[in-house]
Amino acid sequence: MTDAPPDPDLDPRLLEILVCPVTRGPLIYDRAKAELVSKGARLAYPIRAGVPIMLPEEARTLEEGE
Repeated sequence: MTDAPPDPDLDPRLLEILVCPVTRGPLIYDRAKAELVSKGARLAYPIRAGVPIMLPEEARTLEEGE
């Protein structure tokens, strides 16, 4: 059994055009957690196999202080 390869870094050009689907505001790339964070919506969208999953129902709600 082999481990899945780590998620590749996101293309910086993709980060420039992606926005939060809820607020249409900017996203912050959290490389350590493999997430795109929307401070305005208080959501963190997962990145799986290098692909951002930009569905609000797939996003994690940010905890207080995040």
